[in-house]
Amino acid sequence: MRIGELAKRSGVSIRSLRYYEEQNLLHPTRLPSGYRVYDESDVVLVQRIQALLAAGLSTRKLEHILPCMRQHDDGLVLSCGDLYDELVAERDELLARIDALSASVVALNNVIEASPRPITA
Repeated sequence: MRIGELAKRSGVSIRSLRYYEEQNLLHPTRLPSGYRVYDESDVVLVQRIQALLAAGLSTRKLEHILPCMRQHDDGLVLSCGDLYDELVAERDELLARIDALSASVVALNNVIEASPRPITA
């Protein structure tokens, strides 16, 4: 399939697909005319890329993680053991940021609740 079809089927813009290729996440075949040709499996790969980006991982990290992800009966599994600790550390870092943001929300709520409400005309 061509890039437009992949964009439509995966729900991702053509610009994003080209970016994923630049970041070495997608590897389309090139026709002599220069057109990109994608496999059926690339639809799932692009959706996986989107999910991992939404989880806060960088494209640099995805370049190392994606080749190690395999579909299993119970879902996705890592086939490269050395990435497990890296993903656990990434998760823990995200959880720490969530805790810090939650504390900021509580502090802001306290300031808002302690402040008089402005009178509007």
